[in-house]
Amino acid sequence: MEVTARFNVVETGDRDAQPMLFAHGFGCDQNMWRFVAPRFAEEFRVVCFDHAGAGGSIAAYDVERHASLEGYAEDVLDICTELGLQDVVFVGHSVSAMIGVLAQVRDPGRFSRLVLVGPSPRYVDDGDYVGGFTAADIDGLLDSLASNYLGWSSQMAPLIMGNPERPELGEELTTSFCRTDPDIAQRFARATFLSDNRADLPKVSVPTLVLQSREDAIAPLEVGGYVAAAIPDCELVVLDAVGHCPNLSAPEQTVAAIERFLHEGPSRVRS
Repeated sequence: MEVTARFNVVETGDRDAQPMLFAHGFGCDQNMWRFVAPRFAEEFRVVCFDHAGAGGSIAAYDVERHASLEGYAEDVLDICTELGLQDVVFVGHSVSAMIGVLAQVRDPGRFSRLVLVGPSPRYVDDGDYVGGFTAADIDGLLDSLASNYLGWSSQMAPLIMGNPERPELGEELTTSFCRTDPDIAQRFARATFLSDNRADLPKVSVPTLVLQSREDAIAPLEVGGYVAAAIPDCELVVLDAVGHCPNLSAPEQTVAAIERFLHEGPSRVRS
């Protein structure tokens, strides 16, 4: 099966324009970009896809290849190669932020900019590093996910989404989680929450934007600040938003920040 079919690639916009590649987070699919990606179709070649094991890309999942984030980064590069994408603006949400970092480090000439939405290079606290979770927290999260995935989804999705006054957002994320194969979700969760990509951040060689919600149960402000400080040419924008999915809960702010970054380039910190 060709790469575009394997990863359910959907293109909009001008095929001769600069490409923007949108990558979704854990337990989701490309539908999570529906309020953001179309806004760039007039100026860019917009490319969305589903990670292996998600959405329309179930058959692409390979237990060995996707045991680590490096396998997902290889998928990103395969998509870019098949579509002939160069000068790529990569937009990655949550775990896809680090997948994009890994892809850019592996093939630095392929990408022109990175946009990292709610990134975390390591979820576990480590000395002075604040990841937001203890090792015991992550072990408990993974054990709960393994023993009762549907129950874990219904409990965790609203916490991840935040915005309790808008319960439809948490319900959407819960539904998205519940559509994911539990075995694949468990393996992807281990690849995500046990990863440590801090050493990869200084290797990023393109201008980068970090978008951070002011309140995020998964990637706290300290994490966004760490990522922005570790990447050589990077800007941190703190959105006036709550939750880990500003692409759904605050799409107008998300679009505005990305547009400004693409047209003006990075400054050090904005809020």
